[in-house]
Amino acid sequence: MKTMNVTDFKSHALQIISKVAELHETIIITKRGKALAELIPFKPHDKKASYGRLSSALISQKDIVAPIDEEWEANK
Repeated sequence: MKTMNVTDFKSHALQIISKVAELHETIIITKRGKALAELIPFKPHDKKASYGRLSSALISQKDIVAPIDEEWEANK
């Protein structure tokens, strides 16, 4: 992971963005030695719909909408 001063990034932003996209490298942009931002290559998201993605992970043992007929004991 490379680091770059914000003034260098500002003067060469288009070339740096092209290089990040081409080489798939991440660059940390710094100001006075402290990290200010991170420039990462774009990764396209999955084309699958997120709705229902975890439907097979849920296991239900009882009817979740039926009223509860059990009485609970509570400490008084």
